[in-house]
Amino acid sequence: MNDEQMAEIMPLIMYGGEAKSSAIEAIQAAKLGDFEKADERLDAANQAIVSAHHGQTNLLTQAASGEAVSVSIYMVHAQDHLMTGIAFVDLAREIIELYKVIKKY
Repeated sequence: MNDEQMAEIMPLIMYGGEAKSSAIEAIQAAKLGDFEKADERLDAANQAIVSAHHGQTNLLTQAASGEAVSVSIYMVHAQDHLMTGIAFVDLAREIIELYKVIKKY
């Protein structure tokens, strides 16, 4: 793995973790009834996912153009972080909607 590929992989880890953390913060805010903050944190989580996707797209483009992209433990870890972040954001959206219904009653 070269330095350029590592520079693409590390943001996947960082942004995937950021998305997960922001999604958890959104759920916690909704639990307290602060839906404005929940939406703000959910927006931050979505931005982190978009940023991570840019790096992932670059790696996919490299592979598609025939450039060797090695699959290392770092790559697996990065993909795991991204997928976990996406799952948390999706679940956070649903949980926040449930809190909105609960807080109405």
